[in-house]
Amino acid sequence: MKRLQEKMKQDGRVLSEHVLKVDSFLNHQIDPLLMKEIGEEFANRFASEKITKIVTLESSGIAPSVMTGLVLGVPVVFARKRQSLTMTDDLLTANVYSFTKETANRIAVSNAFLSADDHVLIIDDFLANGQAALGLIDIVRQAGSSIAGVGIVIEKSFQNGAQLLEQEGIRVESLARIGSLKEGEIQFKEEGRQK
Repeated sequence: MKRLQEKMKQDGRVLSEHVLKVDSFLNHQIDPLLMKEIGEEFANRFASEKITKIVTLESSGIAPSVMTGLVLGVPVVFARKRQSLTMTDDLLTANVYSFTKETANRIAVSNAFLSADDHVLIIDDFLANGQAALGLIDIVRQAGSSIAGVGIVIEKSFQNGAQLLEQEGIRVESLARIGSLKEGEIQFKEEGRQK
């Protein structure tokens, strides 16, 4: 997705060979027009899948998920990282390790919002080591829902997350694929997935 790549080059900041900061448009301040385009792109890529729900992780996955849900006309369910006082019964949970924050979280979704009738699209902002996506996949499977695939805004292709998901038989659609962050520069991989 060219516009996303341009935005990453213009406003993203490479902090190390493994960390890209995109808080000016994706995961702190949000660019609504870019999110609208991202939602349209995910909806287009998964148009034939008959999606009934979108599942994401708070908080950075919410904006692209809501825009995709708006285009597809389906609800968005987000897994919570912190359990609230009202969220106590019938929870679907998974443990997820965050590469960026170097912490483990127990994520949870109320069992009331997913069922065996649902065909779910999982969306997240980044794919690095795949732990967040695998946690969401685990929750969706606990509910008995089927999985259409995983939509990723930015994939770090030099890490093994995409391969882990594909080994699970999961379709991965990433809008921008980073091949390298070496020497403080974003190098993109070509469109399409090379085996």
